[in-house]
Amino acid sequence: MTAPHTGGCRCGAVRFEASVEPHHISYCHCSDCRRASGAPVSAFVGFMADQITLDGKSLKAYRNGPVERSFCGICGSPIAYTDERLANQIYFMLGAMDMPAYFRPTLHAHVREQLPFLHMPDDLPRHLRTSVPRPDKQRPDRQRPDGTKS
Repeated sequence: MTAPHTGGCRCGAVRFEASVEPHHISYCHCSDCRRASGAPVSAFVGFMADQITLDGKSLKAYRNGPVERSFCGICGSPIAYTDERLANQIYFMLGAMDMPAYFRPTLHAHVREQLPFLHMPDDLPRHLRTSVPRPDKQRPDRQRPDGTKS
């Protein structure tokens, strides 16, 4: 299957289309994604934001620090997230894709937060924290208390 890739919410009020192949497909085990999705693990499909179209007047968003999660204001379906530290990137919920079986995750992120009863017996790489490095805007030089750089 090749682009375009489409998806949307449960009621159809929000639709999106990506004109290219994704640059990232992964599972995330962090507690923030669990709470946002209501699932024990989330899966995301990442695209460059300037290569997607997103349509829906019912699209709502919730910001928590640098991360903004979008959802349908009518049916509540989670749609995507963006992170201001990851310029021009958007990560759609795998379950929001019209053809989710096409997007096989390639890794697990935040496995240190994985629920102990959740077993996913695959041989995918596992990252203790994030799989997509984010610059630390709050402490760019990482100075020690004595003023020297680390």
